[in-house]
Amino acid sequence: MDQKIITLYDQYTHSQLNRKDFMKKLAILAGSTALAMTILPMLENNYAAAAEFNSDDIDVENITYAGVDGEIKAVLAKPKGKKNLGSVVVIHENRGLNPHIIDVTKRVASEGFIALGIDALSPLGGTPTDEDKGRELIGKLDPNKNLQNYLKGLDYLRNRKDGNGKVGCIGFCWGGGMANKLAVNDPKLNAAVAYYGAQPATAEVGKIKSSIMLHYGGLDERINAGIPAYEQALKDNKIDYKLYIYEGVNHAFNNNTSPTRYNEAAAKLAWQRTMDLFKNKLATLSR
Repeated sequence: MDQKIITLYDQYTHSQLNRKDFMKKLAILAGSTALAMTILPMLENNYAAAAEFNSDDIDVENITYAGVDGEIKAVLAKPKGKKNLGSVVVIHENRGLNPHIIDVTKRVASEGFIALGIDALSPLGGTPTDEDKGRELIGKLDPNKNLQNYLKGLDYLRNRKDGNGKVGCIGFCWGGGMANKLAVNDPKLNAAVAYYGAQPATAEVGKIKSSIMLHYGGLDERINAGIPAYEQALKDNKIDYKLYIYEGVNHAFNNNTSPTRYNEAAAKLAWQRTMDLFKNKLATLSR
């Protein structure tokens, strides 16, 4: 597919560009409104088409924990019958806790961790099925309260009796930016992995105590513009980090429900690198 079309879709999903104007621009790039309507399903996430991850070796349940202004909803997945496990907060994209991120949560658990997929939209009623509505609600979250709700999620995992006290986080897109924020704001965090996420302010980078892993798509000009300053700050502050750029792939390359942006080879390599980091940093006991 024409990269200009993929870039337009990225602009639509990460800016104030409304659907009407997006469709007008898409029709121009496609050559007609009819062709634009044909292309649209290939751009949008298709949860029904993606294989749902299931495993007989994990338990999955819906839980809540205390947030700043009420209960926060989350999906908890963990290996059956095991204790002393490292834990991972899974942070969704700017559409909320959708089926894809729930699958990611299950996949993390299948690797031997307690995984908590938090619904950041809980204070606003939870994640809607309409993705446009989800993106709208994300913009209405109070940034500080949202950060505190995630920090409370990390503490919830630290205090679980089946955990070992070591906690990491993994985030995608909007969630990648949040993973970076958690690294800045939680000195007890053991590992943070950000997939194509916005970088923190360079002045804040010195607060990071965790190991950092960063995954970027080579074609993701919007997010990649922030890489040089972030990497230099990581180096200057002697932060333990690894940064990978996957050439020729787009923003959201890990999302297997996004057919035009998903890249299987890059997704598998990034996942293996991430799990290796978690197994190295979260597996040892701290109690």
